[in-house]
Amino acid sequence: MVKVVVIGGGWAGVAAAITARKAGAQVTILERMDILLGLGNVGGIMRNNGRYTATEECTLLGAGELFEITDKTARHVNVDFPGHSHASLYDVCKVEPIVRKLLADRGIDFKLRSRAVDVKMNNDSVRGIVLHGGEVIEGDVFVEATGSTGPMGNCLKYGNGCAMCILRCPSFGPRISLSQKAGVEDILGKRSDGSYGAFSGSCKLNKDSLSPEIVEELNQKGVVILPVPKEDIHVKKLEMKVCQQYALKEYAENLILLDTGHAKLMAPFYPLDKLRRIKGLENARYEDPYSGGIGNSVRYLSIAPRDNKMKITGVDNMLCAGEKSGLFVGHTEAIVTGSLAGHNSVRLGKGMSLLELPVNLACGDLIAFANDRIKTEEGLKTRYTFAGADYFQRMKDLNLYTTDKTELKSKIERMNLLNIFEEKLV
Repeated sequence: MVKVVVIGGGWAGVAAAITARKAGAQVTILERMDILLGLGNVGGIMRNNGRYTATEECTLLGAGELFEITDKTARHVNVDFPGHSHASLYDVCKVEPIVRKLLADRGIDFKLRSRAVDVKMNNDSVRGIVLHGGEVIEGDVFVEATGSTGPMGNCLKYGNGCAMCILRCPSFGPRISLSQKAGVEDILGKRSDGSYGAFSGSCKLNKDSLSPEIVEELNQKGVVILPVPKEDIHVKKLEMKVCQQYALKEYAENLILLDTGHAKLMAPFYPLDKLRRIKGLENARYEDPYSGGIGNSVRYLSIAPRDNKMKITGVDNMLCAGEKSGLFVGHTEAIVTGSLAGHNSVRLGKGMSLLELPVNLACGDLIAFANDRIKTEEGLKTRYTFAGADYFQRMKDLNLYTTDKTELKSKIERMNLLNIFEEKLV
């Protein structure tokens, strides 16, 4: 039996745990908070643009469970909003308990309120993860999926201070880079001006604080677009956003609200006094972050160097996934990288060759392209997502973008990769 320890219970860590378990490993997830999914509890956007292709690819590769859950909890499907087509918006208030049950049913152990603070090493191999109370969780292979946000000092240094976001560092303690503890220097993403990090790209408003007319439109259509007064339009503010797929002029000229259970405001922050001047938002209140009027969490400050099989460079038995593995944006991207890391963790534990997804799949190309680009100064200023910006254009240029499920199945069958993540290796 191979024992795999996944550090971080967000979408990437959960995906890694599922594919590792499918491959036959004994799996433990260590999560510092009291809930799983992390930013997935305030996200909600799936299947927009190239994410549709990636979702179907990953499902055909044998890692479709989490996408099935987000589909089943969708409040709206086939939603179009500026720059985005055929999006699904899952209910952020319903998804986590369903994921938690899935893990329990699969026999995956998850330890909540278990913050990892250090590693025990044996030469270039990790022997165990040290928790904040001193307990050491030993394993054969480790997957770091701790994300790239926090601790609080980073949001103060590179942003506008702790905005008390869903990650709740003041309550559950800061995230610590375990790959760096293992002796591997982190990579830091940059903004266009060369400063480090990037603001999370959206805030959540309490729907009950909005006018009945806006709530009704959100519930019916999933999207509401409200023009911003001309004096409040600041196009330069778009450069702060981590989500470059939403850095379009329409997002400077309008407030775009999406219905994910909360009203998802597609802006990194927006002054509350100005927000309440807009018709229908007179009583608006922020749900996440609580200080959404002046700031948001800062991300991309802790990326591990890795190969295209998700193995961390310089550590013999540690892989990475999600934002820890690159300048990736989104739940789909986290699930894709996590699924590959989890599967390869068992291969690594068994001494087998690791799987590298081919670049004629969008999933494989994103992983390889982002890894190549992060080694350049300009690449450190770019974010990589199936949903838009430069990478979605690359998908279209390479004919990787499609919504034809039959075509994708035939392609993956030709590669002999159909349901590869379902294979039991132990």
